[in-house]
Amino acid sequence: MTDIILDTVASAIAGRHGDETGQIAALAGAIGGPATSTVIAGQPASLAGATLINGYQVTAVTVCDIHRPTLCHVTPEVIPPALAWAEAHHAHGRDFLVAVAAGLEAVVRVGTGMNYPAMRARGWHSPGVIGPFGGATAVGRLMGLDPLRFRNALSLAGTQSAGTFAHWGTPTIKFHQSRGALSGLMAALLAQTGFKAGPEVLTAAHGGLFNLYSDGGDAAAAVADLGEAWMLETISLRLWPAGSSIQSVITAMFALIEAHGLTPAMVESIEVGLSKTVHDMHGTLPWDNRFRALLSTPYVVGVVLHDRACWFEQFRPERIADPELDAFIRGRVRVGIDETVKGTGAAVTIRTRDGRTLSDRRDHPRGDAADRLSRPEIIDKFRRSAEGLLPRDRTERAIEMIVGIEGLADMADLCAVLAAPHSA
Repeated sequence: MTDIILDTVASAIAGRHGDETGQIAALAGAIGGPATSTVIAGQPASLAGATLINGYQVTAVTVCDIHRPTLCHVTPEVIPPALAWAEAHHAHGRDFLVAVAAGLEAVVRVGTGMNYPAMRARGWHSPGVIGPFGGATAVGRLMGLDPLRFRNALSLAGTQSAGTFAHWGTPTIKFHQSRGALSGLMAALLAQTGFKAGPEVLTAAHGGLFNLYSDGGDAAAAVADLGEAWMLETISLRLWPAGSSIQSVITAMFALIEAHGLTPAMVESIEVGLSKTVHDMHGTLPWDNRFRALLSTPYVVGVVLHDRACWFEQFRPERIADPELDAFIRGRVRVGIDETVKGTGAAVTIRTRDGRTLSDRRDHPRGDAADRLSRPEIIDKFRRSAEGLLPRDRTERAIEMIVGIEGLADMADLCAVLAAPHSA
């Protein structure tokens, strides 16, 4: 859990680099209210505004978590509203930790009961549909809602479910996470007043989300071994800022580069095999701007080979527009469907100019729940994200406080360290 929180905060700091972060901040300002809540590495905003901005920042530069079975980025909807509430009410770190765990678990379990393939076939985007349940759960737990109010909070979260793949390839696909965070906060705030909501938002025959957004789902799967098995353990983290479904491609490319000392001059051609689902989303997307380059398999393959790196520098406009890199990608990188590749796996074959054929196949990327990042790797990601945004001493203090969050007496102390220096 601590590693997930550490990674999420790192992702939110990195999100200050997001092209649309300023626009989300403008929306947050328009919502109004006193600017008393911390925006991570930014200027303070209202309770709702900080939730909205932080929710976007976590996902802004495509480096946050992913729950692969439901293709849902979970932390953007859960941690920002919990952080805003915990700061305002000086919650203990242990209580925040428990609330976040409950929120993450709620999202994953609702998503498991939803039957993701059927939901995806209808065009729904998970974070906006199931994410609000996590924010409502986390904030409701911090509030200490009684069972009836807690149920109403979840139902109010469900009635705000929204977000479709009609927006794929645009920033709105990320706004689903930001709005999902705000929806969860509003659900808990409204439920706290005693506001009533329907008792069966998931399973009602007419309008229940399992029936409306999916094929009826599996309610039993959502509560299987509840309290004994933690489904949040299947949440994966990302090591590189790129589409969650092409992390396996990056993992394979780095492995081949390291094993064979590859340079662009050595390469005749690169063939990447993806599942049909991943290919349809990432195989042919143009890389004409940063947003799409982060999601483009051909671009990621080419830039990783050329730069032997995959961080924000690789997605700057001038790097994307480099004619030599662009010509290499168009002339030597081919991406296609490989029926033997499952899920978000990848098969990469490189043919060298001296006649060798080099291959690497990955079922899971580095950072997946099946191949977890180490804490030192997450801390390194945190430090790299904070460069130029937080002073080094505050970065190290934030890492120390998050690692020891269970013993932190007041979450407002952590937020003070995470705020932009001139706003502290």
